[in-house]
Amino acid sequence: MASHESAKKSIRKSARQHAVNASRMNRIRTFIKKLEQAVAEKVSKENILKSFSEMQKEIMKGVNKKVVHRNAAARKISRMSHKVKVAIGENKK
Repeated sequence: MASHESAKKSIRKSARQHAVNASRMNRIRTFIKKLEQAVAEKVSKENILKSFSEMQKEIMKGVNKKVVHRNAAARKISRMSHKVKVAIGENKK
């Protein structure tokens, strides 16, 4: 257990930041799941594109807050973009 005041403060600070980051990651995962659900249910093109836009915005917020690495974010967005294109019929794969 920490014995110095600065170490105790560091532990408190770390716990608070962990909670915030966990919340941000959970929010990102939620938007990804919403998009995957929209693609799976084959809802309208407008709804899929709206979900994609929201998901992309949320992931980029995570990048700006340093919760998600920018390359990981780019990879997720790229993969979801491909799924969206297939779902709306722009890319036949």
